[in-house]
Amino acid sequence: MTAEVGALLRLARVRRGISLRGLAAEIGVSPSLISQVETGKTQPSVSTLYALSNFLGISMDDLLGNGTTSGEGTVPVNPSETSTHAHVAQPPVQHGSDNPRLEMDNGVRWERLAVGEGGPVEPLLVTYSPGASSSIEGKLMRHGGFEYAYILEGELTLQLEFDTYVLTAGDSLQFDSIRPHMYTNHGSVTARGVWHVVGRRQQNESLPVAPPRPLDARRPGGPGLSSAVDVLKAMEHGVATSS
Repeated sequence: MTAEVGALLRLARVRRGISLRGLAAEIGVSPSLISQVETGKTQPSVSTLYALSNFLGISMDDLLGNGTTSGEGTVPVNPSETSTHAHVAQPPVQHGSDNPRLEMDNGVRWERLAVGEGGPVEPLLVTYSPGASSSIEGKLMRHGGFEYAYILEGELTLQLEFDTYVLTAGDSLQFDSIRPHMYTNHGSVTARGVWHVVGRRQQNESLPVAPPRPLDARRPGGPGLSSAVDVLKAMEHGVATSS
């Protein structure tokens, strides 16, 4: 699925008139990394994927194939296109062998579990290999919605703002996903859990999207965005100033 995700990201970037360098400067990664992700040569980290999809206005439904096709006509470029996205009715049962999978950098894998058409919940089976982290750069991420998870096996460390929690099999968590957070498997065995993110789709549809203009030019007095957290802060500032 890496190539399909890369194609979606590239199409959204091109349709907005954003260059590789401009997008890289906005989310704090190198142009070569974005190029490799777009061509399917490498997998992004969880935090990089969130930064790219949030800035370009691509939903996780698109990235994980929630009843949509990944052709050119499916990539939303504005909130109205996102909300009118065509969905295919989902069956009541989904076999494990049919789970859409998304492999990310550093040994993180997402598998989308059964989900209803346009529902408020995004269910995922998440796997962290030993040493894996949601951000190889050590940057905290945040996104819309509320996060609920149950650890099935292994040990996973959650850094939530300034607090650190170690979760093992049988432990669960919940928090507002807009709070900066990061997951890391410091153990020697695979960590796996079931995640349910509630309300992120609806919140993302209400967020402003990247402006349809080239972003190469330096904005006078405007510091560059260095992380997914900065991108979301800028989005929130846009909401506040436009109201």
